[in-house]
Amino acid sequence: MMRCIAVDDEKWVLDLLVDNINRVPFLHLVGRCKNALEAIELLHREEVDLIFLDIQMPGLDGIQFVQSLQHPPMIIFVTAYKEYAWDGFELAAVDYLLKPVSFERFLKACNKAQELFRLQQKPAKEQPASFFVYVEYNQVKITIADIVYIESMKDYVKIHLSSVTRPVITKMSLKALEDKLLPYRLVRIHKSYIIAADKVTAVKRDLICLGNIELPFSDSYRPGVEAVLPLNR
Repeated sequence: MMRCIAVDDEKWVLDLLVDNINRVPFLHLVGRCKNALEAIELLHREEVDLIFLDIQMPGLDGIQFVQSLQHPPMIIFVTAYKEYAWDGFELAAVDYLLKPVSFERFLKACNKAQELFRLQQKPAKEQPASFFVYVEYNQVKITIADIVYIESMKDYVKIHLSSVTRPVITKMSLKALEDKLLPYRLVRIHKSYIIAADKVTAVKRDLICLGNIELPFSDSYRPGVEAVLPLNR
């Protein structure tokens, strides 16, 4: 169950948000606020996992409010202004909903938040030291800590390692490796790439850097990346 609050200065929008929240079985509403200052006060009293947040509000707006929080909860922006969408993604918002919002679209955003919440709550597993893959009829040992990134090549993958210059190429889908390695700080960032979170040196708008290697970063994989990388929100 995710504990959430709704923040909007328009009463009818706030009422609709609250009604939608009450229809979602895995959400628990702990408060409603008509401005950011009320929300800050509520966050001091309550444990909150998710905020449904308007942007254009008198005084402190939604963007400024999130920027003021040292450790913000997950954020779903609900606004009439599409021009703030990039600001929302810069703050690692789970989703960005444009008013008026259908319940179907609202529920889709909630499901994204729930998936991220589950990833964050998943207990750490003991990391295996290595696994084996087939390479030209031989089994080759891959040490997990040695992986820098994994690249999809249709029916094959290239496993790039820090200890050798040539990647290991094996017949396997990227999805099969993702399912095996996701709990161990190797995370999908793009339809073609899995990276080792501990090897990340910088995150740009649509790129993730592993030293001098730059790989494309898709927003559709942002929740999974946020679960393992301490990016600013």
